[in-house]
Amino acid sequence: MAALRTVAAANVIQCRLASNNANSIVISRPAVLSLRCTFPSVKALKQQRCLHAKPRGFTCRALYRPEIETKEENNPQTLDYRVFFFDKSGKKISPWHDIPLQLGDGVFNFVAEIPKESSAKMEVATEEPYTPIKQDTKKGKLRYYPYNINWNYGLLPQTWEDPSLANAEVEGAFGDNDPVDVVEIGERQAKIGEVLKVKPLAALAMIDEGELDWKIVAISVDDPRAPLVNDVNDVEKHFPGTLTAIRNWFRDYKIPDGKPANKFGLGDKPANKTPGRNSGHRK
Repeated sequence: MAALRTVAAANVIQCRLASNNANSIVISRPAVLSLRCTFPSVKALKQQRCLHAKPRGFTCRALYRPEIETKEENNPQTLDYRVFFFDKSGKKISPWHDIPLQLGDGVFNFVAEIPKESSAKMEVATEEPYTPIKQDTKKGKLRYYPYNINWNYGLLPQTWEDPSLANAEVEGAFGDNDPVDVVEIGERQAKIGEVLKVKPLAALAMIDEGELDWKIVAISVDDPRAPLVNDVNDVEKHFPGTLTAIRNWFRDYKIPDGKPANKFGLGDKPANKTPGRNSGHRK
């Protein structure tokens, strides 16, 4: 069966769709980050029951699709609140499985779940049909961060952190079984469900209760300062203190609830990225 997985090994994440097709695309950050996708067979897609919270295939034409629309159902900050996604024909789609990952030239799609300067803990409902965005709950109650998050937060579509694979370079931690997270540092507040074109700049290897939960730091390509930043050094220069602030925010946000601070691998430092390409990969 085709499966979308993230392999975090030797300081590398590999997000890929397994396939019977020999074609694949790899965007790699040597010794740091590699986003890999291939093309699943029709048979494999049927086996995945792709509209029911299973990883779904896509074609890597990866066209940017501003015609994607969202629709809210029920009132915000209620248990029944959902944000659904629709394509230009009005067909309901999954923001996780149906939106392409790659746009070419090192640019990716990013689905905003939590707007900057807000505290409601919104997330893609990975176990619900069409994976709408909802507010997370704990013991039947809506969850909120103890304070606002200062950046747009969301996910890379078509990615998954594999809980069966350990990263020897990050304390042997296993993936957290969720899409790969993105922290977008642009100046504009995104809307819940908004799809932005972003370029990755750095990666933080957060370890949350023993699980590896990568935080990809990125910026919208439409941000005025986007042309100035391409790697960790650029972020430190043009967004001084931001990478440290992101690490500290995610390290400490559970402390008010009586939980220990999260840890970070790779010496508590942000990993750099250097895009590259490879092809012909098969699983």
